[in-house]
Amino acid sequence: MSKTKKRVLSGIRASGSLHLGNYFGAIKGMLALQEDRDVETFYMVADAHAITTPYQVEELRANRLSVILDYLAVGLDPEKSVLFFQSAVPQHFELAFYLSTLISVAKMQHLPTFKDKVKQHPENVTMALLSYPVLMAADILLYKANLVPVGVDQKPHIEVAREIARKINGLYGTQFLIPKFFNTTGEYVPSLTGEGKMSKSVPGSYINLDDDLATIEKKVARIPTDSGKGEIRKLEAEGDQHHDLVYIDDHGQESKGVKTLMILVELFAGKASRKEYEAAYQKNGLRYATIKKDLAKLIYQELQPIQERRRELVKKKDYLADVIATGNQQASMVARATMAEVKEKFALSTVV
Repeated sequence: MSKTKKRVLSGIRASGSLHLGNYFGAIKGMLALQEDRDVETFYMVADAHAITTPYQVEELRANRLSVILDYLAVGLDPEKSVLFFQSAVPQHFELAFYLSTLISVAKMQHLPTFKDKVKQHPENVTMALLSYPVLMAADILLYKANLVPVGVDQKPHIEVAREIARKINGLYGTQFLIPKFFNTTGEYVPSLTGEGKMSKSVPGSYINLDDDLATIEKKVARIPTDSGKGEIRKLEAEGDQHHDLVYIDDHGQESKGVKTLMILVELFAGKASRKEYEAAYQKNGLRYATIKKDLAKLIYQELQPIQERRRELVKKKDYLADVIATGNQQASMVARATMAEVKEKFALSTVV
């Protein structure tokens, strides 16, 4: 008896070139899943999600292609994964409307992510923004994905998808799998500002995969640091190992930027280098200019092969068009079948 494959759906918002946070936090996990023979992988460019907040039309046009280029440059393989544009599959939006009948407005308004977006864009509180989690649920259920690798900040949205899946199965007799939050082995990448994680929504917080050495050097140089000497305290807290250390400068103030620097050193130079710097921080002091210069070079060395592949891919317009068309077609076949089942259960099938 053949083993049923698990199906994974993941996607990255079309907000420009991918950054180190995407690469270590998501892409490396996506690459590992792609090589798992027991898993079917669907990786979309979440371009429709990108229009739920203010955007520039021409920028989005470029950003959509940019994400596909980055997917291919980092090693996602169209022979092993379905790579597609969310907007190219209209069933996403059709299913989202059906699912919207199963969840209340009050539930959407109380989600922490919605509240955060309202604070960021108070002049742009639209129905699209409010129903963002419903569209995300449609993304997941449309492909009958049972594993969804997302960041912790998206976990409330997975709970919405799970609630909707249970409701539609109970009320209409559909057979949707209840999606599970799936944490890949991705690394946490902090913001260069020292506050939170690396994110495109925070200017100055990220390094793009296509940044050149000079740009990386400038960005790393701006990481806020202290005099170079202080103490390190360990907190008794659960969670990521990177979060249980606090760096205190010689004035007794927390140095969040130094912590960011040390995490990046570990990612690119290894744990031994981080420990060496931490020992010096507590004893003789650090010279940040040298550390930052060396770190920038290591980051660039990691990104160079990706950038070279990306430059070659840009020249292959016919290949890119074929990858996009094939992926859109593969996704559409699955989506149409799912939507036909849903419409029949809702008594809205074209077959009388």
